[in-house]
Amino acid sequence: MDTKQLIADAKARFSHNSAKAYLAEKYNNKLLVAEQGGLWKADGQTITLLTSITSKRAVLVDTFDNPVEVDRNALLTKLKEVYNEVMDQWLREWKELEAKR
Repeated sequence: MDTKQLIADAKARFSHNSAKAYLAEKYNNKLLVAEQGGLWKADGQTITLLTSITSKRAVLVDTFDNPVEVDRNALLTKLKEVYNEVMDQWLREWKELEAKR
């Protein structure tokens, strides 16, 4: 392999990795949900916690480390909805990026 090819390959890898990092940041930010007086991240950890709680009301610590009393079912429904929507979008964009590789 010549030097020009090595440089081109390195630039392509850097560009691809930068694009992946950009997608991760973009979609992680879309997982933030302001609901019921708190700011929540619609991620697996929060959804699992809400699923494991059996009471109608729960006190959770939001992303600002504030305790907030929430309607568990309503928050769980909202976070699942946001999570599924964002993950579908992220997957579509990621597949497009990988196809360009």
